[in-house]
Amino acid sequence: MGNLNGMRTIGGRLKVAFVLTVAILVVEVVAGWAAHSLALLADAGHILTDVFALGLAWFAVYQAHRPADSLRTYGYHRVGILTAMVNAVTLIAVVAAIAFEAVRRLQHPAPVQGGLVVAAALAAIIINAFIGLSLRGGGGDLNVRGALLHVVGDLAASAGVVAAGAIVLLTGWLYADPLVSLAVAALIAFGAIGVVRTAVNVLLEGMPTGIDLEAVRAEIMSSGDVESVHDLHVWSLSSAETALSCHVVVEEGTLAAAEQAVRRLEGRLCQRFGIGHTTIQLERSQPCVGDGGHGPGQHNHPHPARGT
Repeated sequence: MGNLNGMRTIGGRLKVAFVLTVAILVVEVVAGWAAHSLALLADAGHILTDVFALGLAWFAVYQAHRPADSLRTYGYHRVGILTAMVNAVTLIAVVAAIAFEAVRRLQHPAPVQGGLVVAAALAAIIINAFIGLSLRGGGGDLNVRGALLHVVGDLAASAGVVAAGAIVLLTGWLYADPLVSLAVAALIAFGAIGVVRTAVNVLLEGMPTGIDLEAVRAEIMSSGDVESVHDLHVWSLSSAETALSCHVVVEEGTLAAAEQAVRRLEGRLCQRFGIGHTTIQLERSQPCVGDGGHGPGQHNHPHPARGT
């Protein structure tokens, strides 16, 4: 219940962030049009992608907590991962557009209008700072992290517009605008690549960050009831959900004792590694052969069609 309430709180913050970002977009489009400022209109284009990103993030938070069903037996946790991937790819596209425009402006410098441009960018900075502070409570959720990166990118871009506009106003040096834009693009790209790498690792069911497979194996083997462990797999369902499956060979004893041993083991794995989904198969007289990524026909289980 606490986790659900926490995600509802994050969903509410994303909703507020979405509405405020739409307000920034309107302000920058109107100001950019009135001031004939390509810099502000370009920043408004960047903010338009953030409206899309925050809307998707808001949608994904609620989707992730839909109950599991017969089609999605693990639930909808990975909606957030897919959304984070879309957001990151969108950011990379924005970086390419900013870099292209910056190179064009280096070749053909464009005038930047003064006071109105700086005022609109400062307003965007204030609102985005508020949004960023409200989203910091998103914890390790990759979806919220992707949305937060968009907001940070907005902050950096708006600060760049203010700095470039001030430099042009004070010195008349028109190259400030494209140079600052390139620096902003590099900052956004760095964060976006990190989100893509993490999302790809989750989608490929890679090891969660911060968990060592051998440490998990050692924790399982530390139980006095376990003789050996094999076919051990640990993977991410989402940025906040981790799953584990394994086969353990246990000492001879009653079924009740074995079940109690499994419950104790599940508790230790959850407490130490945060693994909330565990599937532990008990074996005694005839353990499966081999370790690693088994598929059909790679265990020594009797074949259902042959009964052998």
